[in-house]
Amino acid sequence: MDVTTILNPLNAAQREAVTSTDKHLLVLAGAGSGKTRVLVHRIAWLIQIENHSPYSILAVTFTNKAAKEMRARLEDMLGSSVSGMWVGTFHGLAHRLLKMHWQDAGLPEHFQILDSDDQLRLVKRVYQALGIDDSKWPYRQAQGFINKQKDEGLRSKNLSPAEDPYQRIMLQIYVAYEEACARSGMVDFGELLLRAHELWLNKPELLAHYQQRFGQILVDEFQDTNAIQYAWVRLLAGQTVRLTAVGDDDQSIYGWRGAKVENILNFNRDYPETATVRLEQNYRSTKNILSAANAVISRNTDRLGKSLWTEELEGEPISLYSSFNEHDEARFIAECLNDWVKTGGLRSEAAILYRSNAQSRVLEEALLRSQIPYRIYGGQKFYERQEIRNALAYLRLVINRNDDAAFERAVNTPTRGIGDKTVQALRQLARDKSITMWAAADKAVMEKRFSSRASSAVQSFMILVHRLDEDATGLALPEQVDSTILGSGLIDFHRQEKGDRGQSRVENLQELVVACRSFEPEDKEQPSLPQFLDQAALDAGDRQADEDEDAVQLMTLHSSKGLEFPLVFLAGMEENLFPHRMSAEDPSRLEEERRLAYVGITRAMKKLYLTFAESRQQYGTESYNSVSRFVRDIPSEHIEEVRLGRQVARPTSYAKKTASRFSDQGTDTGLALGQRVSHKIFGEGVILNFEGNGANARIQVNFSHAGSKWLVQSYAKLAPI
Repeated sequence: MDVTTILNPLNAAQREAVTSTDKHLLVLAGAGSGKTRVLVHRIAWLIQIENHSPYSILAVTFTNKAAKEMRARLEDMLGSSVSGMWVGTFHGLAHRLLKMHWQDAGLPEHFQILDSDDQLRLVKRVYQALGIDDSKWPYRQAQGFINKQKDEGLRSKNLSPAEDPYQRIMLQIYVAYEEACARSGMVDFGELLLRAHELWLNKPELLAHYQQRFGQILVDEFQDTNAIQYAWVRLLAGQTVRLTAVGDDDQSIYGWRGAKVENILNFNRDYPETATVRLEQNYRSTKNILSAANAVISRNTDRLGKSLWTEELEGEPISLYSSFNEHDEARFIAECLNDWVKTGGLRSEAAILYRSNAQSRVLEEALLRSQIPYRIYGGQKFYERQEIRNALAYLRLVINRNDDAAFERAVNTPTRGIGDKTVQALRQLARDKSITMWAAADKAVMEKRFSSRASSAVQSFMILVHRLDEDATGLALPEQVDSTILGSGLIDFHRQEKGDRGQSRVENLQELVVACRSFEPEDKEQPSLPQFLDQAALDAGDRQADEDEDAVQLMTLHSSKGLEFPLVFLAGMEENLFPHRMSAEDPSRLEEERRLAYVGITRAMKKLYLTFAESRQQYGTESYNSVSRFVRDIPSEHIEEVRLGRQVARPTSYAKKTASRFSDQGTDTGLALGQRVSHKIFGEGVILNFEGNGANARIQVNFSHAGSKWLVQSYAKLAPI
């Protein structure tokens, strides 16, 4: 392979990145700019032109799929197997290292890797050994705590005892968990990286060996690295190894799971001898779509900066639809999809993206009514989600104590000290006596078949179900469901889960109440709850499309990263939904929300729809939110308003209205969204929002110590920092 073969398929910026001879290289690869091609061609260049041995190159990716694709492309280019090369994920490479040096790492030769479910089971055993009440401290809360510490490179011995009860209990669990893993020779995913990092710290001669072996390290998706991954790479790179980091700070959207955008933002500081190459030519989207994406992301302040461009045509304008409510929004999307198919498009070419998992319910219902096959990408249908099935189990048990499946699901969720042995004993008693599990539980309590603790727990559960029934009597369907969900303890249980997972589950439970508000029973003379449960079961039974069936893709914005579709719908473009209400007043979280919007927009290749609802049943109540600031950021010339019947107007009345009301707000104040300012009383803060213009403009500022404040421009006298 010669120089021409390697460089001919590349544009000028890609060639600059591939041929760089600098000590270190940072490649800022915009969405759709061909970063995988650059990585593969750079490795080929190092091997074929710079004559580096394939075994002196370490290439790190974030997913097994990406690693497999990289190996396949390399073998195709080089014409030979790369099985001996170290190409893989962080966890895969760390595992390979530990298997080779298990003794130095202090592990048994055949150590066992725990997946997430195995890890949770071990956490449960630790709870039992310590006698910790899992109803007060949920298992998943401890699992999340342990994983977070490991991602930060912290063992239990690195954590100081705290007065805070939560920290104290979690530390106690972490200590016992580490001891259990050590006794059994078990390693979880976080441990792989942490142990590999410690191996090099504790064995400098081994570190020196690998630093001498790997003269070239290439890391993909660098913006997604967490603390321990970055420390692992930095330690291996040392002072001599050449490091190539490829990533996009504008697509750093995983801060909630430990990714640190600072790793890529500070790369030039940590590695002074670095050349930076920006890949800005986009091969995916039209000019209108890219202009919108650039306008949105340019509002962020903490970024290295780049602007996507394309040689593609202007393309269709971005369509903006203002719906009455979420049902109107879903109907509109379904109609657009049917039109797409009628004009020759494939359903698999279309994707519906949303910020919150709870949004999928109404969208799924509209697609089912329109008989449009769909598939939830990387997730489950609404009525198949764990928290929803748990809530439905309580509701089924309230109206029918003889529902054994509901009994088994609800009896220890949330956990209330009724273990597997007790449930198995109830199951056996029910079989032996040919009675239901509820009747078996009643019999076991009356006859004192269990220990006092187990008997008390079972009796408390039965009393709870009776109380839920009594509390719901006489209430309308939504209030019945809301009362049961709250009384069951499911909301509090999931609120205790840290991070986005717990919040998403709470929102899904609230969405179940919303579903009841729009439910129309077939028989008005009969109770609504049994009819609603029947309909939920039927909806759950409607299968998703088969893998080979032409189907629309539904997914969260987070799941969409790395994918592309000719037709994309971004649903729910409203304040408090997107950006999420929990992020709106936190500058760093708001910047990540904006990056998420950028990711969503750049998934679209040919056509992009933005939809929002004037009113929406949200978090169990009807809300009226303004259109998302991310829509306001887009210049009006790139947007057309889609009206009822999908008639359009350009330039749009809505776009003009939003341009005057929102986009230009604050432009004559001398200040900008995201700007840091100082106030003589409240101190330093960040501008979050504007209302109006000129001296009478109101400015929302999130102050470091005083919190969020709305101030009038003429009186506030804010000083830019």
